[in-house]
This record gives sequence, structure tokens and C-alpha cells, in this order.
Amino acid sequence: MSAANTTAQNNIAHAIAADMEAVNAVIRQRLHSEVSLVNQIAEYIISAGGKRIRPVLVLLVANAYGYRGTAHHELAAVVEFIHTATLLHDDVVDESSMRRGRQTANALFGNAASVLVGDFLYSRSFQMMVSLDNMRVMRILSDATNVIAEGEVLQLLNMHDPDVTQESYLKVIRSKTAKLFEAAAQLGALISGATDAQIEAAGEFGRSLGTAFQLIDDVLDYAGDASEIGKNVGDDLREGKPTLPLIYLMEHGTTAQRELVRSCIENGDEAQFDAVLTAITQSGALDYTRREAEVAAQRAADAIADLPESVYKQSMLRLCTFAVDRNH
Repeated sequence: MSAANTTAQNNIAHAIAADMEAVNAVIRQRLHSEVSLVNQIAEYIISAGGKRIRPVLVLLVANAYGYRGTAHHELAAVVEFIHTATLLHDDVVDESSMRRGRQTANALFGNAASVLVGDFLYSRSFQMMVSLDNMRVMRILSDATNVIAEGEVLQLLNMHDPDVTQESYLKVIRSKTAKLFEAAAQLGALISGATDAQIEAAGEFGRSLGTAFQLIDDVLDYAGDASEIGKNVGDDLREGKPTLPLIYLMEHGTTAQRELVRSCIENGDEAQFDAVLTAITQSGALDYTRREAEVAAQRAADAIADLPESVYKQSMLRLCTFAVDRNH
């Protein structure tokens, strides 16, 4: 990880260090189950760490709007549980074997156990949100989980389809990835007593930030280092997943390049990874995807322009920069 990336993460973490400790305590408490396998798998996936961007969003936005209470800790844990459940299910669907530098839960414990523990985390998250007794909180989170599920199905329909358009792919991103970022930011604003306009602005911040993160993930799947990104480079190609770099190449590449990509997407042919990487690099597809991520990150920053100055707003702006400059 670059020094700049490390500094940015440290600055963001420092602003909400006490809150994150409280969130981690909630996570540990709420993970407990009388079923030992649930405890084992849930502990395995949570302890793997990760950037925890979604719970961080809840905390930063709540603090930025002056929230004083503890409900944001519970909501941050809820958002992390929903995200973790999607990871467990995603890795089964994608047949992934590596995440965050370790074996995936499905590779270690099997598909059935991973799916069922994912279901446990989903249901536990709903128990937690109900305990807050706030109908609008429940509406945001229940809508988000439904949209995420639709996004997963849309992505499944797009698999091995070389004719997916950029518009169709961005719809998947908005549903599958950006929606939980959006919900996390909205929740932070909502519990702080923000106005509807402020809640919508927070939602735009989260939605655009999530889009930027996913687009850079697309880049890193081709140009990243497996030891840094924590998963196998080339997974998207192996899965026949038409992400933006490939879509750009299908639209702007030479006839030979388009035929190569079409074959790889249709057949999930990772053996051609080097040839595809050369093609998307020469075509400018990776640069284009980075630029689109930068546009989304700027849109996120613009959404919080009217937010009062604070260490929390500065951390939110640092997240926008980190989203596009990161290498993991």
C-alpha cells in the first residue's frame, strides 16, 4: 500500500476511532449464536477485516451532522452484517476461493454452510434494526437489501454476455454495490435529525462513492497485485463477468481485440488473461474506467459541499480521494 493511501486511511480511522471500537464490540456481541458453526464461520469472515467502508460511512455522516447517541453504532454493525452476508453469498455464486488475502468461507467450510450463515447474518441484521424501533430506518435498510438482491440477479443475467452495455453495467453497480453505500450514508444523516434534503445529499454522496469504489475494483482486477487486493487477479474474467474495462474494449477495440474479449467472456477463459490485459491497456480501457471513477468521486464530494466544516467532513472528502487512488 502506498504511503499516501496509508495516511488517508489512518486519518479517517483516527476521526472515529472510539466509535469503531464501539461498533466492533456490537459486532462481537451480536454475532453470538448457540450454533457453533455459525459462530465459527461468522467469526472467520468478520475477523478477516477489510476496509469497513460502509460502517465508517454511517459513523462519519452521523458525526458530521452532530449526532450524540449510540444508535449509529448499532446501525453501523447492521450495515456490516448485511455486507458480510452478501460476500458469503457472492463467493458461492462466483465460486471464488480467495478474499481479503485468505481462503473464502465457502472454500474452507463449503457452499451450504456459507449460504446458511449468510442467511443468519441477514436475519440478525433485521432483528437489530427492528430493535431501534424506527420505521424509516427499517424502510431504508429493507429497500436496500431488496435492491441489492435484484442487482445480484442482474449481474447473474449479464454473466458470459459480451453484449452488455455500459448503461446496463452501471445499473448493476448502482444496485449491487452503491446501494448499501447510499443506505449507510442516509442512515447516518437520518438518525442525526437531518432534513430530507440533507438525507438525500448524504445518499448521493454514498451512492457516488460506492460507484467509484466498484469502478476501481474493476481496474484492480486487471492491474492490481493479488497480495495487495486480497483476491485473485483475473477473477472477473474467469467468471465471464463483463466489467467496464471489457465493455469499453468491446466498443472501441480492434476487430481482433473484440473477438478475443467476446470469446473470453462467453467461455470464462482466464488463460487469455495476459492477452486481454495487453488489449485493455493499449486501448485505454483502464484509463477510461479510472476517469469514470474520478467523475463519480467528484460527484460524491460535490454532494456534501454544503456540509459544515469538521474533521468528519474532511474524512468524507478523503474517502473520495482514497476511492480512486487506492491499490487494494
